[in-house]
Amino acid sequence: MTQRAIVFVDGNNWYHGLRALWFHGLGVLDLAKISRKLVRYRDWRATRYYVGEVDRASSPRLYSDQRRFLGHIQKSDERVSVHLGRLEARRMESAAAKELQQFLGSLTIRIDRRVHRDLAALARRHRITTIMVEKAVDVMLAVDLVILAERDQFDAAYLLSGDGDFTPAVEAVRGLGKQVFGVSPTHGGRLGPRCNAFIRVDRTWLEVCRAQMDT
Repeated sequence: MTQRAIVFVDGNNWYHGLRALWFHGLGVLDLAKISRKLVRYRDWRATRYYVGEVDRASSPRLYSDQRRFLGHIQKSDERVSVHLGRLEARRMESAAAKELQQFLGSLTIRIDRRVHRDLAALARRHRITTIMVEKAVDVMLAVDLVILAERDQFDAAYLLSGDGDFTPAVEAVRGLGKQVFGVSPTHGGRLGPRCNAFIRVDRTWLEVCRAQMDT
């Protein structure tokens, strides 16, 4: 009997992995075709895309861009679904700004007073910065991976991520007799050895996927 396969996508990790390859065509990739290319001879049942939802009030343009992108990937096939966590703002100290302040304070040579003043003001202005942190996304994906395995919804899972935090979930799923294949442009770190196999995609692999969209 043909094995059933589900693709689980850690949206943020997958995106940054692709950017590390200097591949900027994420918005034109057909997630359904990527899924079919990965599962090959297995019966592709679903692709589940997990990502933090942009807050509309705090960033209308980014919210609109994300909605357009999520709509794009869902239109590729009815088996593709989106599962949203949340993004929360976190204030943190900028290491670069702190280092610049320390450097200016330790100078033993004289520099132009105006240059010194402007650099000091720049460091103060950026000493505290705000970043957006994903919440609940990884937990949602890990829980769904295990629950769907327990419910015997798949025989093989493809995890599009290189995040080692998924290692316990992968081990639990394999303990249930299921196969798990890691997929990422990164080397996989701790996650790779815990999977049945780790598929490291490169620019050529991605370009082939993009070219297939036009055929």
